[in-house]
Amino acid sequence: MNRTVLITLLGFCCLAAALLSITFGTAPLSLQRIFEALIGSDDPVARIILFDLRMPRALLGLSVGAMLGLAGAALQGYLRNPLAEPSVVGVSNSAALGAVIALYFGLAELHAAVLPVMAIIGAIFALMMLFALAGKSESPLTLILAGIAISTLAGAGISLTLNLSPNPFAAMEIATWLLGSLEDRSFNHVLIALPCIAVGLALLLWNGRALDALTLGEDGAKALGIDLGLMRIRLMLGVAIGVGGAVAVSGSVGFVGLIVPHIIRPLTDRSPSAILLPSALGGAILLTLADILVRVIPTSNELKLGVVTAFLGVPVFLVHLMRERRIW
Repeated sequence: MNRTVLITLLGFCCLAAALLSITFGTAPLSLQRIFEALIGSDDPVARIILFDLRMPRALLGLSVGAMLGLAGAALQGYLRNPLAEPSVVGVSNSAALGAVIALYFGLAELHAAVLPVMAIIGAIFALMMLFALAGKSESPLTLILAGIAISTLAGAGISLTLNLSPNPFAAMEIATWLLGSLEDRSFNHVLIALPCIAVGLALLLWNGRALDALTLGEDGAKALGIDLGLMRIRLMLGVAIGVGGAVAVSGSVGFVGLIVPHIIRPLTDRSPSAILLPSALGGAILLTLADILVRVIPTSNELKLGVVTAFLGVPVFLVHLMRERRIW
């Protein structure tokens, strides 16, 4: 499919998903009430639902989904591994651990920026460990095993934090946050996440040409004038800052970065640069639709977003794992 056509179609789908997000919920809003609330009607209920509840949630769904989708596409392109994505390589869990530490020690109460900063530090630490453990190995198996080790270590740290929590209500709050959700988010959360996500998106999109060159191998990329060290730094910072900011407001939402690039790839020429922007748009659509799904499914308590994305992502992960399996 032509790149311009694909991006245009995905853009329209993003707008449609955003419109659905502000329309559907416990109290549905008609398009007429939405329009009247936007122009300043005297309907206080519609304005509260739209501006205090639905619009921040829709903006976060689009931005967090875009960041996770793009991060997955960038990591798959850099590692040349179809199973790579933020949660698989340990970035999401490590960012969550940083945020949990901020919540556990009350650091998040000091300033609104502390939570995303701690999440970003956790994500950067995870990527540094990943590259250190993998070394110069190009084996997908080595990278996946290193990522699993980091993710497991971060998960153990989160479990230890919950286990040592002296306040059961604080432990419950942390456990609920870890399940991932965009429920009860406000424009304050948007202001926390959006700068981090914008920086992350910019840094990762910057790597498109370098990722294309890397398909020729490291020597081929160097021959084309690509500074691999600088590219690695941009990728590390882009994933860490973007995913850290996203996790800080949404909790741990996995598998979006795994699903989306595999859906997008057959619609492109399969080069890494051609997949980046469409994956960001696809991630925005997928997460926003998943967030709508958790609201409309009739349950006593609203389903958590991370649970839904895990159910969607695990089958895709297993299919590709079976395709890539090797006889040991």
